[in-house]
Amino acid sequence: MKKFLTFALFLCIVPNTHAQPTAVPTFECLGLYYPSNDTSECTIQYRPTKSKTWHQALPLVFDPRNNEHRGSIVNLTSNTVYEIRLTQNNKSEKFKSQTLNDQFPVGKTTQITSQSSTLEITESGTSKGYHIFTPPPKTRTTLDVGNQAENNITIDADYIIIRGFELKNAAIHSIRIAKGRHHIVIEDCRITFWGRIGGPKTFGNEGNYDSAISASRGAGHLIIQRNRIEDPRGGSNDWDTGHPAGPQAISLSNSSGNNIIRYNEIVTTDDHGFNDAIGGGSNYSFEGSPNRDSDIYGNLIAGVWDDAIESEGANMNVRIWGNHIERTFQHIATACTSKGPLYIFRNIFGSSRRTQKNPQGGSMIKTGQRNEFGGGRKYIFHNTGLQPNGAFHIFSGHPDPNTVTRNNIFDAPGRLASSREVDVDGDYDYDFYTGYDRGRAKEPHRLRGNMAYIPSHYLEYYPAPVTTKIQWGKIAVKQGGIERNITDPIMTVPNPVVNGGIPIPNFNEGFTGSAPDVGAFEIGLPSLRFGRRAYNNIWAPWELYANEQPTQE
Repeated sequence: MKKFLTFALFLCIVPNTHAQPTAVPTFECLGLYYPSNDTSECTIQYRPTKSKTWHQALPLVFDPRNNEHRGSIVNLTSNTVYEIRLTQNNKSEKFKSQTLNDQFPVGKTTQITSQSSTLEITESGTSKGYHIFTPPPKTRTTLDVGNQAENNITIDADYIIIRGFELKNAAIHSIRIAKGRHHIVIEDCRITFWGRIGGPKTFGNEGNYDSAISASRGAGHLIIQRNRIEDPRGGSNDWDTGHPAGPQAISLSNSSGNNIIRYNEIVTTDDHGFNDAIGGGSNYSFEGSPNRDSDIYGNLIAGVWDDAIESEGANMNVRIWGNHIERTFQHIATACTSKGPLYIFRNIFGSSRRTQKNPQGGSMIKTGQRNEFGGGRKYIFHNTGLQPNGAFHIFSGHPDPNTVTRNNIFDAPGRLASSREVDVDGDYDYDFYTGYDRGRAKEPHRLRGNMAYIPSHYLEYYPAPVTTKIQWGKIAVKQGGIERNITDPIMTVPNPVVNGGIPIPNFNEGFTGSAPDVGAFEIGLPSLRFGRRAYNNIWAPWELYANEQPTQE
């Protein structure tokens, strides 16, 4: 059995040409692009420039539609220069790329006190100095338009930081980003009670996609972090009355990409539920939301009637990891992934339900393709999805080609993979799967057995070292020094998910046992953290200060 992963590549016989590789950075990842019609495997090694040790990443994926090898390096450190070595047919290309700095340079600062009208932002900053809008020091600023204006804030400028506001009662979208705008940071805000009523469009409701943060077509390079987005005015319907329609937390329309959405708390009650929490369009396209070179991680999401995270369209070097998702219908939607690769890893998939009255859940991952839109590679690694009250299926019944799964805990009674013929290229293996409808998934190394988990106060589920199982038949056991035959006894056994996985380059280095643990959590490593406190334990002005006017020193 091989101790590392290799995957078959698409074949395309054309004259051999090469161009220089490039990298697109985020804080913790690099998206790599290597134009070449050489179909042989292209491996990746990387290291910080100050290190002598090379690390391995997954090979690039070849796409014959545009003769390009693509892939990502994950789990990097911000503001760090990395040396990258691509090797193909024993020939190597070396180049360097630096991850983004999450400390932004500030040029002009505009202090905003509480007001009841829309804050209109039209004065841009620059790459060397962002224009920041923030409350005066030690002050709480509330922008409450009382449902008399469509937006709390409109942004028609670039290189902007919105920091620390409380935003209330926008009639449609709380923050509206204009078409094509870029390099905008929205952080440490509280957004609540925005939008119209929501509900089934067939009933004449107009509040579909009213969003706490709405970005118009072509906007990109957006950083949305450490915000509390909760309780819209209206609410989406559930599936009792048709496809959910209603408010969303974050919506991107055919973004230009390179977006980072991290450490937000997106929560609401079921009667004010979201349609999607993070989403947008267009689903079946070569653009979509978030489109490309984007990261969605560390978010805490609850109270959604359709998709908690809707990542649909190109999904080209998009990474989704470390999110805690519960009270949703489907956890992550990927219909479609027209370009890829898309990486979904170390997420927690909690409770799922179809309607207020029907507790049967949906799918952990929604799939699909249509005509030329679809077929991009999807990697699904080290996710944890648990019953009871979790998703009923792992993947939806839509077409799901070119999917690779490893080291996941798929605790669900329903379908693992689609049965459609288009899914023959799927590679599902080394997962803990408890259901019985595998579809076209072969799963030759599927883990079986019971599981035991130790929950923590950080919404986590660490695997316990041991669990119990039924040993079928009459078994001789000793009790009090006397040997007895017991029918179907309960036996204590090692937990099959502990040390039950296989190594995956760049995704589970540093495991603590004889092999990686299956699922999102590795015993002995630092815990996963979710939500606003996961990032430097930052507290926002709206939760620290009661007064809404500048204080006198």
